[in-house]
Amino acid sequence: MFVISNCFKSVFFEVFDKMQMLSWEDFLGCLKEMADNDRKAAVIGSGFGGIGAAIRLQSAGFKTVIYEARDLPGGRAYVYNDDGFIFDAGPTVVTAPHTLTELFELSGRNLQDYIELNEVSPMYRLIWSDGDRFDYVRDEETMVKQIAERSKADAEGYQEFFKYVEKVFQKGYTELADRPFLKFSDMLAVSPSLMKLRADRSVYSTVSKYVKDEHLRQALSFHSLLVGGNPFQTSSIYTLIHYLEREWGVFFPKGGTHAMVRSLIQLFEELGGEIRLSNPVKSIDVKNTEGGTKHIVTDNNGKIEEFDLVVSNADIHHTYNSIYGGIKSARNKAKKLEKMDWSMSLFVLYFGTDIEYKDVAHHTILFGPRYKELLNEIFKGSAIPDDFSLYLHVPTVTDPSLAPKGCSSAYVLAPVPHLGRANVDWDEIAEEYGDKIIEALEVEMPELSKHIVTRRHITPETFKNELVAFNGSAFSVAPKLTQSAYFRPPNKDPKIPGLYIVGAGTHPGAGLPGVLNSAKATVRLILEDYEI
Repeated sequence: MFVISNCFKSVFFEVFDKMQMLSWEDFLGCLKEMADNDRKAAVIGSGFGGIGAAIRLQSAGFKTVIYEARDLPGGRAYVYNDDGFIFDAGPTVVTAPHTLTELFELSGRNLQDYIELNEVSPMYRLIWSDGDRFDYVRDEETMVKQIAERSKADAEGYQEFFKYVEKVFQKGYTELADRPFLKFSDMLAVSPSLMKLRADRSVYSTVSKYVKDEHLRQALSFHSLLVGGNPFQTSSIYTLIHYLEREWGVFFPKGGTHAMVRSLIQLFEELGGEIRLSNPVKSIDVKNTEGGTKHIVTDNNGKIEEFDLVVSNADIHHTYNSIYGGIKSARNKAKKLEKMDWSMSLFVLYFGTDIEYKDVAHHTILFGPRYKELLNEIFKGSAIPDDFSLYLHVPTVTDPSLAPKGCSSAYVLAPVPHLGRANVDWDEIAEEYGDKIIEALEVEMPELSKHIVTRRHITPETFKNELVAFNGSAFSVAPKLTQSAYFRPPNKDPKIPGLYIVGAGTHPGAGLPGVLNSAKATVRLILEDYEI
């Protein structure tokens, strides 16, 4: 999308017929302003955060290039096609759809013209190892009724909990999600409100104030795992996810998550942007010129190109340790990042079946026999736990086109320690670990092992090697209070002019709304810096 400077608008559109009245100096000044507006931006990585930033930059008039290391766009939102079975690598829980629609509205377009979003109900089906079941739904009346059947006191407590959650949402999401925290004073300004909301408490301890039934406590606290956080450590601010889901629902794109990625890339290219697939960035040098700071990008093919600014959606440790590794302040930053607490990793098993499983939910959480003890081993332990809790995703419940007719495609993931804690040989144990998970799933998907016709898996090693994620972490820096907002790596580097960050590793954090809001916050800083 071509953006015309204010000066040029006044010259060309308003006084074109009186151009002879314009002095030569003014005319040259207008031409210079137009030249100055031809700014080039490089975006490293095409995850949702990178794509979101690229669309915003291109819409604002920056000539934007996305560098993507993999053969398809999307980063973690990759896709596999195995004999007609479509497997989204993730993410698969689409919430806060306005964060997507905003990207199309920037250029007067409508998301509905590019992709169809279908609401998922129940949002999650929760199943415990003792056979207990609970459908987590958007409708308040249905939720309260389900809880009251267990405990009238907990039903009342849940309603009080939701009043608290609404307050957290108004402060933590509406006011702060797309607001960058660059100075400690930014944090001080919101600290009284956060303390009033007891942000120092964990998600689980906050939920426990309102409900007593242990299964309900788990049902209302597991959400932080979806953004890489331990419910027993993650700040209660993350309870806002409950309000966010009730306010806007949970959706799934027709054609899968990667269909959403392709729609966003289509929009980006329509705006004039360029994406370079299978083209990882090897290094970036920074030099000062008369025209300002320039970033010299060298890709893996040896091609060198100069940009005015860089937005990195790559793993944040990789950004500083490798891409900008030639700069001392970047190497120092990488060392500091290594001392932070990083989120857990994942084992993900993708499988297709020769029968159609219709009686399962789109999203199912299967809790193991242990909760706190298991999470302690995942987030603090040095070995792979013998048991597990699972997230099962069966998209063919919503969109049968993702598998051959009469079949189902699915994936199941188990949170596991990252490689910095449990540096096990996943090549050796992955198949057997997957077999154990399949056996556990047969409670919900009868005779599953007999009907699987294709399967594949990714492990912490995949996150480390293919996604260059530090320690194979699946969600970057863990979302603890002491690693949130100002205490999280900032959206704008304080020492390298022209370097900006988006994605899970910066504010506000992981999850689809998180990374898209990081793009909004980061591009807002860029536009302020360029006085646009």
